[in-house]
Amino acid sequence: MQSERSGDAAGVSYVVPILNEERYIAATVESIVAQDYAGPREIALVLGPCTDATPAVVARLAQVHPEIVVIDNPAGRTPVAMNLGIEATSHPVVVRVDAHATLPAHYTSTLVGALEEHDAVNAGGRMVARGLSPFQRAVAWAYNSPFGLGGGSHHRTSGGGPAETVYLGVFRRDALDAAGGYDESLARAQDWDLNRRLREAGGILWFVPEIEVEYFPRSSWTALARQFWITGRWRATLTREEPGAAPLRYFVPPALVVGLVLSVIAAIGLGCAGAPLWAVLAACGLPVLYAAGVSSIAALRARSLSVAERAWLIVVLPTMHVAWGAGNLVGLLAPMRRVATSDGDA
Repeated sequence: MQSERSGDAAGVSYVVPILNEERYIAATVESIVAQDYAGPREIALVLGPCTDATPAVVARLAQVHPEIVVIDNPAGRTPVAMNLGIEATSHPVVVRVDAHATLPAHYTSTLVGALEEHDAVNAGGRMVARGLSPFQRAVAWAYNSPFGLGGGSHHRTSGGGPAETVYLGVFRRDALDAAGGYDESLARAQDWDLNRRLREAGGILWFVPEIEVEYFPRSSWTALARQFWITGRWRATLTREEPGAAPLRYFVPPALVVGLVLSVIAAIGLGCAGAPLWAVLAACGLPVLYAAGVSSIAALRARSLSVAERAWLIVVLPTMHVAWGAGNLVGLLAPMRRVATSDGDA
């Protein structure tokens, strides 16, 4: 991958989907501008229908940095934003950037090097969540822990090499074009879907754990619960379409939800039937064990957190597990409807 001038570093196109990110977008853009990569760059800020001051912040950033192009995304959906940004840019490397993330200075140079060294089509680093409030710091701890998100490959601290998916991604444009870009009918899980298609086409996805990308997760309970509910439903929809593509860890949260519900039903049924107290308590075994497990994780595993943050963690972990698991079960029974695309496809 070389630019038009033989021997130069390949040009890079950064694409950033944005929707209501007035709090984070300036730091994201500054982290892009601060990259130590030697090749030419262009930055596409793809702006959805915001209801906060994000457009004004983006306009100021575009005035300061001439390499920025601002693109309207009336649909507001991430896969649409990515395709618009890819279409509006031209360099042979495409870097997908989340507006909640900040990139380390060596992010681009390291991952472009990984593409070249390993003949990969996509390379990515490790997502490291950070928080500003006690609640958000508890969510961040859960994101970074296998007890929260289940130990996805882009959360590992070691074991670099071929991966099933990577966080965000530094792509070869020709591989993106050959794969057909992002599936605009997906409201969630579009990154996982694209990486699956890249792998099925014979491409290599390369994980570089030394690269850490700072990410700020949802900052309220309702936003967190909604995020995991919707993501669980969309992952189930894709699992129905590609049954062998989902890792086994995806089935743990729905199994937990089923177990918890059956335990409660059994306890209520036994109680109404006049069963001995010990039988009712035995039926509650799984909920009690789960609550004890979550409490022990907060007390023993999360010692880096404050008392308030540990208290929030006792709320955050079940929210993530149950919302994702319940959404997944609903999605398996009633798949999400794909969003109609501009071509009329469903």
